[in-house]
Amino acid sequence: MFEPTDPLDWEGRVDAEDGIAGYRWHQVVQFTVPAEPSVALLGLASDLGVRRNKGRAGAQQGPMALRRAMANQAWHATKFLYDAGNVTVDADLAHGQQRYADEVSKLLQQGHFVLGLGGGHEIGWASYQGVRQWVDSAGAANQGTIGIINFDAHFDLRQPAPDTSSGTPFRQVAEHCEQTKQPFKYACIGIAETGNTRALFDVATAHKVVYTTDLNSTNETIRPLLRKFLGDVDYLYVTICLDVLPAAIAPGVSAPAAIGIMPHTIIDTLHWLAVECQQTGTRWVMADIAELSPPWDIDHRTAKLAARLAFEVVRCIDQ
Repeated sequence: MFEPTDPLDWEGRVDAEDGIAGYRWHQVVQFTVPAEPSVALLGLASDLGVRRNKGRAGAQQGPMALRRAMANQAWHATKFLYDAGNVTVDADLAHGQQRYADEVSKLLQQGHFVLGLGGGHEIGWASYQGVRQWVDSAGAANQGTIGIINFDAHFDLRQPAPDTSSGTPFRQVAEHCEQTKQPFKYACIGIAETGNTRALFDVATAHKVVYTTDLNSTNETIRPLLRKFLGDVDYLYVTICLDVLPAAIAPGVSAPAAIGIMPHTIIDTLHWLAVECQQTGTRWVMADIAELSPPWDIDHRTAKLAARLAFEVVRCIDQ
């Protein structure tokens, strides 16, 4: 089900004495399609995939919690901010993912950069489908290879057993690429060996997934790996699973991490990616933030951190 966002869901401090220089996100967000290319927010309110994956439920509340956390942040970008609403999933995950994909494709066709708000990491398959539809459509400049960079403690390459879930999205992408004779280009940053069985590492090896573990995710390991990766792709989709962060600073997720990687590592890599994409000609067209689960959040720590990551993504694509 698709639902527009209620403007009343966006509220925050107003510094009227500073004029537009004092604006915050809640003061610039629009609810009708801007005439110019913008950052378009689109939520997938779903935790059906998490529940199927035996995780802690609650991610369906993630998109609205993330909006509330973003609302009071200072606005420094030059682009417009457009809230395109939510796709809510209750019982039919595949239908909800396809509905979300259709909205992503439409927003890309209108020239917007899409920032997805999750929800469980089942958003990964939905986002990829949307980018793929757009790339394959007449509205895209040309067909090409899509690269996925995933900041995540998990590969999410599980085999459906029997249903798809938050643990299967990139297995679904791999199978789709094989069926359509497209290269599967997938990189994972922050993999926890304790959270991925040997079977999953075998699947990753078989599909030529490139990755770093939580213990060796540094600029010195990440950048050479991703520099080579970007050289082989035309379009980039970046997805951030909040369970890649240490549980102490991101408790509000389906599967908290014992170690994780620090926010600075993600933020540094995002800004590096923005520069590298300009140099390689790779078009970064979409990002999403997954696995925010408000019932498990303490003092809104995870929501605030997710909002800061959204802030940094917007800064990256506003360059």
